Amino acid sequence: MTDILHRLDHLRRPRLLIRAARIGAEDYRRDIHLPRLLGHGGLPRNAVALAHLMEIEAGLDDSRRAGDAAYSSMRHVEVMIAVIGEARILRATRPTLVPPATPAPELAVPA
Repeated sequence: MTDILHRLDHLRRPRLLIRAARIGAEDYRRDIHLPRLLGHGGLPRNAVALAHLMEIEAGLDDSRRAGDAAYSSMRHVEVMIAVIGEARILRATRPTLVPPATPAPELAVPA
């Protein structure tokens, strides 16, 4: 679980993409958003859902970087909203042995 969050903390994406996803994550509801992104069926646990979402996002980012004509920025934002939403849920439910001195960043934004 911490490995997924560690990977997420070191993710670098365009500022506009992260800003839009953070705004959208305020209204994130996993029971509505996850079936649309991951397919229908039972909702997976947070860590499993987050790992799958990060795989989808990596593919979208590869398409974005390659300038692929099939790349959808709207889909990328939708996936990033779910990534941020699932990460927030996972961080809120994980047990902490020692409270962190500063809150962990959701996603790093390049300067």
